[in-house]
Amino acid sequence: MTEIRPLTPAYPALARSYDAEFRVDPAYKDSLPDLQNGPASLIVGARTAIQHVGISNFRLPIRYLVRDGGEITLETSVTGTVSLEADRKGINMSRIMRSFYGHADHAFSLSVLEAALDDYKTDLDALDARIQMRFSYPVRVDSLRSGLSGWQYYDIALEVIDVAGARLRVMHVDYVYSSTCPCSLELSEHARQTRGRLATPHSQRSVARISLVMDGPERIWFEDVIALCRAAVPTETQVMVKREDEQAFAELNAANPIFVEDAVRAFAGQLIADPRVGDFRVVASHQESLHSHDAVSLLTSGPTFAQASLDPATFAGLRA
Repeated sequence: MTEIRPLTPAYPALARSYDAEFRVDPAYKDSLPDLQNGPASLIVGARTAIQHVGISNFRLPIRYLVRDGGEITLETSVTGTVSLEADRKGINMSRIMRSFYGHADHAFSLSVLEAALDDYKTDLDALDARIQMRFSYPVRVDSLRSGLSGWQYYDIALEVIDVAGARLRVMHVDYVYSSTCPCSLELSEHARQTRGRLATPHSQRSVARISLVMDGPERIWFEDVIALCRAAVPTETQVMVKREDEQAFAELNAANPIFVEDAVRAFAGQLIADPRVGDFRVVASHQESLHSHDAVSLLTSGPTFAQASLDPATFAGLRA
């Protein structure tokens, strides 16, 4: 005998048009569900603290001061996170963006970071908070001999970290340079001198990421760190070149052959000598023209950047 089941109640006939005239009043707003601030019983998985939770890569224009005077506005990618205690379900992510927008129109880079960080901790009732701003910073660079000039762009990030009430200010700068292999240079000269054979040493585009804690009362500018990099490894890649510049660059590389081990130590020497620099990390990648793999090195000073384990993308993220 066929079982006769009751008909399923009809789905409510809900309006399918957007109500542009509707306005939210305080009572309606208070009635809206807020799962992120719900009870601990809603927590999924282990009831444990989370060190970082927030948003990444929201973009907006930020004003930056230039060392020689004036300012520049650059599109900036922001990552903002806070800590989350074990008994809390989540955070309201939009508050992070609102905090940032509240300061971006009337303050400069580091001031925006500091003020937004204070807001984060207050608005989200967090113990720890971190903000990072990433941008591409243009600097006018002269050619070596022809008198031309062009814009060199540096990938830079500013970071403010507040952990257990202690605040760190960190700068990251990517510096792209040419590295001529000292061994290849000597072997090429050996072929010329002993056998009369034309030979050329191999060189490659290389990149170092300098990460440093901004220490002391005196400000260290983006331009200062770039100059520090050039002093350590002068074979920065060129923007505008004519034949005389290309020849000059070949001579500059021959005068400064460098292994990846030499590179990180050269950068470290400049960083150690600058009193505005606290702890630091140098990660370098020489993207070989001889091999199908890269030569890499990492050097740290101080506890801030010390690490036993490497992120799998530590070196892969360095692309010249």
